[in-house]
Amino acid sequence: MRTTVDVDDGLLKRLRLEAHRRRIPFKHFLNRLLRQGLDARPAAPARSYRCPSFSMGRPVAGVDLDRALELAAELEDAEVARKLELRK
Repeated sequence: MRTTVDVDDGLLKRLRLEAHRRRIPFKHFLNRLLRQGLDARPAAPARSYRCPSFSMGRPVAGVDLDRALELAAELEDAEVARKLELRK
């Protein structure tokens, strides 16, 4: 089956030289390398990723953090209104 793959120039040169050195067609060499890579087993199982969490401190009195986006929008609206008022 034909497909198009972009291979870095340096890597392509190395692949062609190695296929030539082994005296096998480039296509066969490339297929062998791909097959070996896909069949290879990882040396150790991948560790699960843990996302660290950090304390944000105590909540500020009178600020409901569950409404943070709504609060940010209100502050932005107030700033836009202030700037428009200055232009008058």
